[in-house]
Amino acid sequence: MSVEQMNDIIRVGVLGFGGLGQAASRVLAPKQEMRLVAAADKQGYIYQENGLDQEACIAAYYKQGSVGYVEPYGTLSQGSIEELIQNASVDGYFLALPNLPNTFMADVARMFIESGWRGVLVDALKRTSAVEQLLELKEQLQAAGITYMTGCGATPGLLTAAAAIAAQSYGEIHQVKITFGVGIANWEAYRATIREDIAHLPGFDVDKARAMTDEEIERFLDQTDGILTLENMEHADDIMLELAGICSRDRVTVGGVVDTRNPKKPLSTNVQITGRTFEGKISTHTFTLGDETSMAANVCGPGFGYLKAGVSLHRRGIYGLFTAAQIMPQFVR
Repeated sequence: MSVEQMNDIIRVGVLGFGGLGQAASRVLAPKQEMRLVAAADKQGYIYQENGLDQEACIAAYYKQGSVGYVEPYGTLSQGSIEELIQNASVDGYFLALPNLPNTFMADVARMFIESGWRGVLVDALKRTSAVEQLLELKEQLQAAGITYMTGCGATPGLLTAAAAIAAQSYGEIHQVKITFGVGIANWEAYRATIREDIAHLPGFDVDKARAMTDEEIERFLDQTDGILTLENMEHADDIMLELAGICSRDRVTVGGVVDTRNPKKPLSTNVQITGRTFEGKISTHTFTLGDETSMAANVCGPGFGYLKAGVSLHRRGIYGLFTAAQIMPQFVR
């Protein structure tokens, strides 16, 4: 690889190293245009400019609870994110962090703004209210020289973008309906994600789900045979499509089924866009994801595609807040 090619490689950091963060590190491993150089969790961080051994990071996290234990580059710290921002040379961060409490991602964004760091941030936020909090920081992000891509996972993200493209066939959008199916072999690999899903169920909220112990979640999942059925969720696809001028948020619905005990999807994930054509006919486009693609693939893959698009914007001096419905992702080789 030439020096010029080396300089073109996007240096990536992953914040949060649970199930999603580990999946992100594995998705990055074969990429030629991106290199994982930094990672952080609650107890520590690791930075190595020549690239991380993701399997060593994953092993340390499982055995000792933190990437900070990886020798010789890991560092144990209770202020891991702040210290990593200051000590690492990173072009873009993928925020694989649980948004618990619901203000957490906005707080992390403020941390980056106040640090003086300039680069690209990408998240896979779910809740409408969480994206609304980031919208309040749009001017601050722009002034700080940060290009922030929000809602860039599967849904919101991949399916939101598909809806925005499919909407071009219509003169008026009547409904956007997103239905997802997720299968995971062991809920503990995605504890934060499952907690966020439980928070959408009747009788729960973010604070209640966050306060549940692992044992309480196990008992709850025993009652449902490991199945979570989610309807009319507060999902940021609505505000993202509204911001993009596709339709008002009240025409967007999101729901699905999560099986926390089996890797096979309980149903196919799809988005249906119904509208009126210029000929006056009512029609529905349906975009369905292949059942063979995992949640990790459908979240992390688009996430890094949007990170690459964000880097392109940032290098052109375009800063601020953008959503998956406003910018097309770029394929990462």
